[in-house]
Amino acid sequence: MTTPLRKDAARNWDRIVAVARALVDQDIPLQLNDVASRAGVGVGTVYRHFATPEALLETVATSCLEALAAHGQQALADTDPWRALEGFLFRTVEAQVTDASLAPVAAAATDTLPRTTELKRALQSVGTALLDRARDAGAVRRDLAAADLVPLMCGIAYAVNVHGGTPADRIDTAHRYLATLLEGLRATPQHA
Repeated sequence: MTTPLRKDAARNWDRIVAVARALVDQDIPLQLNDVASRAGVGVGTVYRHFATPEALLETVATSCLEALAAHGQQALADTDPWRALEGFLFRTVEAQVTDASLAPVAAAATDTLPRTTELKRALQSVGTALLDRARDAGAVRRDLAAADLVPLMCGIAYAVNVHGGTPADRIDTAHRYLATLLEGLRATPQHA
């Protein structure tokens, strides 16, 4: 159990994370000295909360990872396996194209924070379970492996990023690309 932060320490933590979020959203690399300056706190304060830029980036991504994991758990309760998988993938691709912290954290080979590892494992587990259910129901091609989902979703996110546009345009484009991909994932008599 962690000890609650003092009010001033909690305010500093919030400021640091808010500044980091803004930098990530502007595609500016996180440098702890820069974050401290922009947050109006001492460098030591930033280092006390976040030992590395990776720890700060993972903290920024935590709320998105938590929301995706929660959505995945809700999707598992859906009695329609295809709808559950489809809904989870749509939510995932939306997060990929709207939260700049997600891709680098998801792609990192190692995690700095135990919470990040826990959330990434939960997402992998729920994605595999949703795919297995859809495959068992005959809704998804049998030759599609759980390991295929991440690169396919990353490919969509990359294509959307190349396409560009406003956040709303990016979500619309991601939905269109994902809908096209999902049609290819559906089971047909030759792939069932």
